[in-house]
Amino acid sequence: MRSLEEAVESAVAISLRDGHDSAAAAAVGGSFVIGPNMYGWLFECHGFWHNVLLIASALAFALYLAAQARKSFSKLSSGRSSIMIAYYGCLWLASLLNLTWCSLQAWECTAGKEVAWNILSLFTTSGMLFLEVSLVAFLLQGNSASGLHALTRTFVVSGLIVGLDLLLKAIYLFAFGIPLFIDDIDNPHRVKWGLWVVHRLVLTAVYGSILFMYHSRWRERLPARPAFYRYVIIMLIMNALALFACGLTGNGAGFGLW
Repeated sequence: MRSLEEAVESAVAISLRDGHDSAAAAAVGGSFVIGPNMYGWLFECHGFWHNVLLIASALAFALYLAAQARKSFSKLSSGRSSIMIAYYGCLWLASLLNLTWCSLQAWECTAGKEVAWNILSLFTTSGMLFLEVSLVAFLLQGNSASGLHALTRTFVVSGLIVGLDLLLKAIYLFAFGIPLFIDDIDNPHRVKWGLWVVHRLVLTAVYGSILFMYHSRWRERLPARPAFYRYVIIMLIMNALALFACGLTGNGAGFGLW
């Protein structure tokens, strides 16, 4: 019996030592094993809770879209609005990209995956920004926002803005080597966080300007939709918080990443 216990303890010690070297963990007493890929996916990089919260929120939204898919498809089919159909397709594409990005957080800290991670992050952020810009551009057209012409005009304007943003980020990433999407708490890249501060500052200024127009003589030029007003307030707060967090992280406060 004693020799059996020693053999088990020896096996556990070897397993833990190997797990430390290869990012694998084993639990004895119940046959549950976490392999290297699963361990890195959950625990490496930003930590367990950061990854779980990201994945859970993205998955919950994707499941919500899936649960509402039949009802949404029925409304889109009966309404036959090319604008709403296009936005619904873009929403699904951006949601799936975001879910993929959240699920592959371990790529950020995996050697050899830097280029793949940067490309995935580049297209994910561009997809989210396209939704954001196109929605605001569409609603700002007011009563004239209907038909194929409005859709084309909205998508062209949004595509130009997002295309310019994507081009600048690609230049920063691949020409100047600025790690826009790779975070290092111990060595914050001031130039990178300075660029993110400018990015968030522009978005905050845009939403702040729209909110200012609601309380000025130009109010009539904005859509008379309370939902749009609430959306602008929410996005203004979120971008202001992101701006504050980027400023903190750029000055060495690691908790700003959260």
